[in-house]
Amino acid sequence: MSHSSAAQRFFHLHLISDSTGETLIAASRAVASQYENTQAIEHVHTAVRSSQKLDQVIAELDDKPGIVLYTIANEALGARLSQQCRAMGIPCISLLEPIFNTFQSYLGIPTARKTGAQHELNAEYFNRIDAINFTLMHDDGALPENIDDADVILLGISRTSKTPTSIYLANRGLKIANVPLVPGARLPPAIAKATKPLIVALIATTDRIFQVRQNRELGDIHPHSKLSYTDRSAIAAELAETRKLCRAHGWPMIDVTRRSIEETAADIHALWHDHTGRHVGGGV
Repeated sequence: MSHSSAAQRFFHLHLISDSTGETLIAASRAVASQYENTQAIEHVHTAVRSSQKLDQVIAELDDKPGIVLYTIANEALGARLSQQCRAMGIPCISLLEPIFNTFQSYLGIPTARKTGAQHELNAEYFNRIDAINFTLMHDDGALPENIDDADVILLGISRTSKTPTSIYLANRGLKIANVPLVPGARLPPAIAKATKPLIVALIATTDRIFQVRQNRELGDIHPHSKLSYTDRSAIAAELAETRKLCRAHGWPMIDVTRRSIEETAADIHALWHDHTGRHVGGGV
């Protein structure tokens, strides 16, 4: 039997956090994705900051044993969880402890161990909220009066994942204006005249766009007919026009055919950093 045809295996995965659990979810899913024939049954325990809450979690571990990953800044609570897991014979890993130790050893500064420190309502947090609001208000061609308020102008024909990419970038603190390239419609002159934003286009293969469009009902927002919307030659022509436009203006293009939203966003973020010489970060 080949590896790909092996029976699916399920296991319990307990993610225990004194905050939101986002760090654990992201890290565990990155690892779990490497195991094709296993499926984690996730149990996410958030805001575990007291002995009483930890008691409830331990009771569930006893009922549904599996792998335990945790991010708990309180050393006493973390030690108690680790000790209970050893007694039950289940694997338990502190995701942050090795990182804490490395930082403390290198910097020579004790770790503050503040719960949820990455979610503090600081200036960076509010900048990120502003970016999200800006991006939501300037989705699908709704350009700001001052185009230079945008950090990035994202161009692309229909079904190149402009909106989800925009939202992801907004969560990293970038203000995105998402502009669809529609056959027969001129690009707003303000875009070509923009001086501050990075302008980048998303493209994909004709086959990829065809497949995605076929699986989507055509709404009223597209002036071209449903036939041309899913016609391969028409799609190829749209992509050719995108490439021609970008070459004329020297705008970079990113092929999203085999890329995740996260990978596309990372490339755009790097391009923006090179474009401005600045850096925006947003931890989770």
